[in-house]
Amino acid sequence: MSQDANIDDVQEPITSAPPEVRQIIERVWKLEKGRLDKKINSHINDHILDIIKEEVR
Repeated sequence: MSQDANIDDVQEPITSAPPEVRQIIERVWKLEKGRLDKKINSHINDHILDIIKEEVR
């Protein structure tokens, strides 16, 4: 299996998800990326819950 095929397999659930779900995934990804860039080790669960609640409204 090539690396490109492997990446496509990993990303398939995201690319086939409804737009609302992709929006949640993107917002959580950006949040986590920002935290990793700043080396913040605090809890993220509350932030993820807030994102999901905002998107569901």
